[in-house]
Amino acid sequence: MIFEGSEKKAEIIVGPNLNLLDISDDFWSQLVEKAQATILSTINNENIKAFLLSESSLFVWKDRMLIITCGQTTLIKAIDFFTDRFGKDVIKQLIFQRKNEYFSHMQHSTFADDVKLLENKFSGQALRFGNIDDHHNFIYFLDQEYAPSADDHTHELLMYEISCKAREILTNESVTKDEIRQLLKLDKILPGFELDDFVFNPYGYSLNAIKDDNYFTCHITPQEECPYISFETDINMKEIADVLIEAMEPISYDFIEFCPNQDGSCGLNLKKEDYIAKTQVESYLKCGYIMYFSHFYKVRPNRLKPYKLL
Repeated sequence: MIFEGSEKKAEIIVGPNLNLLDISDDFWSQLVEKAQATILSTINNENIKAFLLSESSLFVWKDRMLIITCGQTTLIKAIDFFTDRFGKDVIKQLIFQRKNEYFSHMQHSTFADDVKLLENKFSGQALRFGNIDDHHNFIYFLDQEYAPSADDHTHELLMYEISCKAREILTNESVTKDEIRQLLKLDKILPGFELDDFVFNPYGYSLNAIKDDNYFTCHITPQEECPYISFETDINMKEIADVLIEAMEPISYDFIEFCPNQDGSCGLNLKKEDYIAKTQVESYLKCGYIMYFSHFYKVRPNRLKPYKLL
């Protein structure tokens, strides 16, 4: 069974005249449907709403929304729906990302197609971080100045080809939420967070976690044919990454970081023992952030056998 775990992502930041927390859940449900996904459950506090989706996650704060979708979703249509509802003038910044996919031929659009649609309403810049023949990440952002707050950080950890031990647990059709939480050591890395998670049939796991105005999200596609695990958060990733990499033992992983341009402390070194840094890219973006992209891999000790397709 194959599934495209690689995700598309959009963050829309709005001005002070629009409070997104005042928007009804019915609107968010319609927006998610435009991306060809559905809302499974919701948790919230006074700072943030977190919607767990059939394909990943949606987070809403007063001044921004963050939506992440996997599979064959049409995230660009959700962005279009938001813009049609509120107009482009309320949007201070829009950042849209897509990474290289396992099954790009099964997608409804390419990154270039999506950029053409965005350019019908906006003026922006598009970049590729990484080589086209390897792991890479596309980003589009509005060509207008934006100054993020000093604590506005985003960390993404994307893993490929996890250990046999982790895969056996995650592909057990009777695996429970508690067993996956224990595997990820969530009690250690997310103390005090409210958790909302779901185990998919036959395989797959999604998690949203919130505390104050912070978030953490995880999405797991464990199948051997298309393994992919993503973690994203706005809290310090350094210690969390150590725990997660130890638990999953991936053959390779990407690390993506967004930091405010004025922050000289960002650029976490997430190279772990036994891994080699293959690609490292960084750039100051006009949208107010420094973006870092790194790909790390582990040398395989033995020759591989082919995967049987028929």
